[in-house]
Amino acid sequence: MHTYTIALAGNPNAGKSSIFNALTGQHQHVGNWPGKTVEKKEGTFTHRGVTVQVVDLPGTYSLSAFSPEEVIARDFLIEGNVDAVINVVDATNLERNLYLTVQILEMGLPLILALNMIDVAEEKGIRIEDEQLGLLLGGVPVVRTVGSRKVGIDRLKDVLIDLLERTPEETRSPFHIDYGRDMEREIEHLAHAIEAHPELGHRYPPRWLAIKLLEAEEDLLQRVRRTPGGEEILRLAEESRERLTRVYGETPDILIADRRYGFIHGLVRRVLHQPRQEGLSLSDRIDRVVASRYLGIPIFLLVMYLLFELVVNVSTPFLDWVDAVFTGPVTHLAYAILTALNAPPWLTSLVIDGAIAGVGSIMTFLPGLMILYIFLAILEDSGYMARAAFVMDKVMRIFGLHGKAFIPMILGFGCNVPAVYATRTLENARDRLLTGLLIPFMSCSARLPVYVLFGLAFFPHHMTILIWSLYVVGILVAVLTSVIANRFLFRGHPPSLFVLELPPYRMPTWYGIWTHTWEHTREFVVRAGTVILLISIILWFLLNLPWGVSHPRDSYFGRVSEVAAIGLRPLGFGTWQASGALLTGFIAKEVVITTMGQIYVGETLEEEPPQTSWREDVETVVVGFGKAVVEAGRRMFNILPGLHWEGEEEEMDTVLAATLRQAFTPAAALAFVVFVLLYVPCVATLAAIRQEFGTRWALVSVVYQNSVAWILAFIVYRVGLLLM
Repeated sequence: MHTYTIALAGNPNAGKSSIFNALTGQHQHVGNWPGKTVEKKEGTFTHRGVTVQVVDLPGTYSLSAFSPEEVIARDFLIEGNVDAVINVVDATNLERNLYLTVQILEMGLPLILALNMIDVAEEKGIRIEDEQLGLLLGGVPVVRTVGSRKVGIDRLKDVLIDLLERTPEETRSPFHIDYGRDMEREIEHLAHAIEAHPELGHRYPPRWLAIKLLEAEEDLLQRVRRTPGGEEILRLAEESRERLTRVYGETPDILIADRRYGFIHGLVRRVLHQPRQEGLSLSDRIDRVVASRYLGIPIFLLVMYLLFELVVNVSTPFLDWVDAVFTGPVTHLAYAILTALNAPPWLTSLVIDGAIAGVGSIMTFLPGLMILYIFLAILEDSGYMARAAFVMDKVMRIFGLHGKAFIPMILGFGCNVPAVYATRTLENARDRLLTGLLIPFMSCSARLPVYVLFGLAFFPHHMTILIWSLYVVGILVAVLTSVIANRFLFRGHPPSLFVLELPPYRMPTWYGIWTHTWEHTREFVVRAGTVILLISIILWFLLNLPWGVSHPRDSYFGRVSEVAAIGLRPLGFGTWQASGALLTGFIAKEVVITTMGQIYVGETLEEEPPQTSWREDVETVVVGFGKAVVEAGRRMFNILPGLHWEGEEEEMDTVLAATLRQAFTPAAALAFVVFVLLYVPCVATLAAIRQEFGTRWALVSVVYQNSVAWILAFIVYRVGLLLM
């Protein structure tokens, strides 16, 4: 008859010994661990014809190598061929005890949670939703026990035998903590290297060892160092630790502990109900306001409004400066060089009307995007974004989603592509699919230049309201889509439970903010210098073919755009220029601006640029930048309540914005930006949806989004005609 080996683990004073005695009775013996003076207790029991050997591990608060007890417990769990673990938890100190639980689960071991001293907890008015607790820990069985009175012991044995008789695939838990984008990237990189190692990959769980090496546990570092080929693994781990420390200003072991405590704190808030206590931490006191039932959502909306207020006020002066640089010195320099080289007229037009007009039109909005990236990094690194998802949970659950799905949706504000891939963190296939279909409604940063451009042209005094409203509309449409999908596609599939990590609030580091901002900015600049430049050149040829065409409308591009414009006429912007910009926007949403820059601004630059001296061009660049800095500082200062810095209220404008006022009415402009918000996602996002969910759902996304965009743009235009 096969004998199973289980480990009994728990904090000191959690009642582990009473559980051990209740399980094994008189069939136990005591000795010392090999080479240690720490006591070792073992015992056996037989239940339903199955013999089980119980090893009582030393009481420990964690599995970090800070004491002999912790090393013994950790090594036995990893190397002792354990079939299952019973984790004894003090029900009166649930939050403190769960830190050990989380560490055991990260090892991937089958686990049962013995919620011990439940009688004392109930006497104190503590109520624990044990079924939900188990689900949130990845489907862990939870048994209420009172070890000293043998309450729940028979059920504990039944649950244990049921667990032991399952196959390894059935007992494998999907549990893991999301340590954040940067940390997860390093963990995954390190885990792949460990998995490929011929010895370490078989001896230790790769993800677990990767985390431990990032925590720099000295004894594990020594073991890896003694393993052939281990030096390379340690080198990779050291590089990862250095990168993370530079980004966050904290060592990875502190960051990992914070994330674990954040996960536990979020879990306990969902399953533990107890009388109100005094002596709350600073994070708890802040959360009572920003994560409260009544104030949480208004505060979130206010934070987003202030974010766009900063983006608009701080970036607009720089926007005007960049536009002046591209339409002035850059164009002048390019024209002078081409003239000196005796370049043919078509090449001059290609460079100035195509490349510079196209790339310059989108680069104008780089300052605004940088401001957006900076403040999104601050919100994320400070811990507030996790609270936003927590706050949205109750609202989203009404519409068939949960707050954890809001995390990929928030990422969608930066870029929809990584947001679609971030749905992999959702355990439920239904949640992943639904969230993936909703993400394209989140207004990515590539759409922001379109909003700023049209706001600058038509609503200069209400730009913040316009941009904030568009982001809110995207969220509301996503919520409505969720209702429709749950009504017709996912009926009878309620959203899964989740635990959201609530890390403690921390002061973001300048290096971390700059790193995250630079990653996004570099991606934008590289795309502007490669993809958008290439598209600008191709678009110039399409606007001039067949060769010698007298008007761009008669070109190949103009003819196709003219046909597409028929379906847009009821929306108020049924011109070939607008439809052409939307067609190229399928490649990348920034290209909407690039196309408009070539079509509208390119025509204005066909004549020879005015002659200027190099001194005037330098003054445009240097003095213009200084004025932009001063104006941006003044505008940011004036945002603060009760403060006002006098200055010249100069209206900011660009060549493209001025041109658009001749091509659109205000109602049509508003309908256009709503259409840009909601219509088909860019090709990269569509490819990500296809990769994650299949071709059928990618096509569903295209048809549904275009339909929603057309309907809402039509409503906005018709209402706008009545009000404007």
